[in-house]
Amino acid sequence: MQNTEIDRGVKHLSSNDKTLSRLIKVYGDCNLRKRRNYFHQLTVAIISQQLSTKAANSIVNRFLDYYNRDPKPETIIETPFETLRAFGLSNAKAKYILDLAEKILDKTISLKNLSAKSNHDIIAELTKVKGIGVWTSHMFLIFTLNRLDVLPVGDLGIRKAIMLNYGLENLPDEQTIVNLAKKHRWHPYESIASIYFWKSLDERPETN
Repeated sequence: MQNTEIDRGVKHLSSNDKTLSRLIKVYGDCNLRKRRNYFHQLTVAIISQQLSTKAANSIVNRFLDYYNRDPKPETIIETPFETLRAFGLSNAKAKYILDLAEKILDKTISLKNLSAKSNHDIIAELTKVKGIGVWTSHMFLIFTLNRLDVLPVGDLGIRKAIMLNYGLENLPDEQTIVNLAKKHRWHPYESIASIYFWKSLDERPETN
């Protein structure tokens, strides 16, 4: 069902937006798969904030290896702060991961049945945790829950890709992106559009 909906979304975007149609022809399939270990995915998302893919992967692997690839709130909470820092986590990110674990254990937040909630309610739940803002929530919605209607307007990569692909003179602000989405009828497949924007940016040669 998910692949069928993604295919439908790709066709929708191709039909309504010439720029996205070109990107889809260049970069091929849109690959998304749901991930079920929500706590695992959120810790990885926190670690990856504002880091290059290479740097993030290095820290993530050290972190996951320590917990036999299966971190849990009850084991995180017992980990010495210095050990978390030794993985390469910043002082702030170590505190954020501990706060996530604490809030799950004391039931301030619940990760159960998230897939049944609306995007808005999921963002409201996740942002109770220190260090999880709208951007991290958007990444969780797209890459863990595979929600297809998420437009991460605050993502720098999305802003840069839109500027380059639509020939804008400056990085677009949130309202410009929203207006562009309406004009080209990205809804309800904003996440798929975003995947292609990221693809175009990742594979665009760096220039000096």
